[in-house]
Amino acid sequence: MEFKSLKNIESSFQQIRRYALIFLGACLLLTVVTVWSAFSFAERQRQKIYVLDQGRSLMLALSQDLQQNRPVEAREHVRRFHQLFFSLSPDKSAIEGNITRALLLADKSAMSYYRDLMEKGYFNRLIAGNIIQTVEIDSIRCDFAAYPYQVRTYARQRILRESTVTERSLVTTCQIVNATRSDNNPQGFMIERFNIIENKDLTTYER
Repeated sequence: MEFKSLKNIESSFQQIRRYALIFLGACLLLTVVTVWSAFSFAERQRQKIYVLDQGRSLMLALSQDLQQNRPVEAREHVRRFHQLFFSLSPDKSAIEGNITRALLLADKSAMSYYRDLMEKGYFNRLIAGNIIQTVEIDSIRCDFAAYPYQVRTYARQRILRESTVTERSLVTTCQIVNATRSDNNPQGFMIERFNIIENKDLTTYER
């Protein structure tokens, strides 16, 4: 009888220990799941940015890895430079304003080209002939395999005179390097070694 009692006590002790181990394991699993969930929630919250809309309401924005957007920003930088540099109207102040903003996006290679056009009287002929010049970008090819990044731009110029319209093929090359972002340079790039390798008439037709 005494032996049976001891056996029951030992069996109960093993059962209690088993339950204790199961409870401990469940607590440990719950702790791991809770910590992982909290970490995931914190990561998701860090990707959210709340922007105050003119002091009235909060707007939700999502943050992204900076490097993911660099190819897009590089193409936009090159596009903006070409639109400012080659889209001109027959107004001296408008020409100077566009060129000034374009030169903030490039180095002295663009300035040298601008001075060459000035010396040849190109801008004076635009004003005197009441000529409007626009540019349309066809494609921008950026090679991000090596730094500085090599860029080739294919575009079309349209020159509107009083009685005719001339379309020209424009192909340029340059390299771009990282620079400090600012109001005048929101993408944070700088164009170097800007060169026009093709700028020829395609068609001319009457307006």
